[in-house]
Amino acid sequence: MTTQHSALPGAGFVAPEVVRLLARADAELVAAGLTADPAERFVHSHLGALRSAAAVVALRGRPSPRSRARSVWDMLALVEPGLSAWSVYFAGGARIRAAVDAGRFDAVEARQADEIMACAEDFRDEVAMLVDPGVGFVRHPSLRVAAS
Repeated sequence: MTTQHSALPGAGFVAPEVVRLLARADAELVAAGLTADPAERFVHSHLGALRSAAAVVALRGRPSPRSRARSVWDMLALVEPGLSAWSVYFAGGARIRAAVDAGRFDAVEARQADEIMACAEDFRDEVAMLVDPGVGFVRHPSLRVAAS
């Protein structure tokens, strides 16, 4: 039996589930960037981070049932300890996301939504580098950085 793998742009071959989860994370982050509503931005950003974490768990494998990991954030900390600070940060936002899901749109301030969106984007970048260590960041040759 052969396993099919998909290519991530600029990456080697990775499992289709990892590619799918990263694409869903990207879609959530795009949606977060397109909305002016802080509650929606928070929810999309948190879901983007959740999909990124799920991609790492899919890449590394689920921890054993004996680990008692109950959430993707718990599993992430177990399978990739280097990302455990992100686990703690995003797990803290789960209550706010649940409040918004329950209709409490006033549970999020614009500042919180902006912060979690920036963090979710940074986390997604870290996950991309974990999936493909060669991805790096390429500086466009026609752009120059000028000191201010």
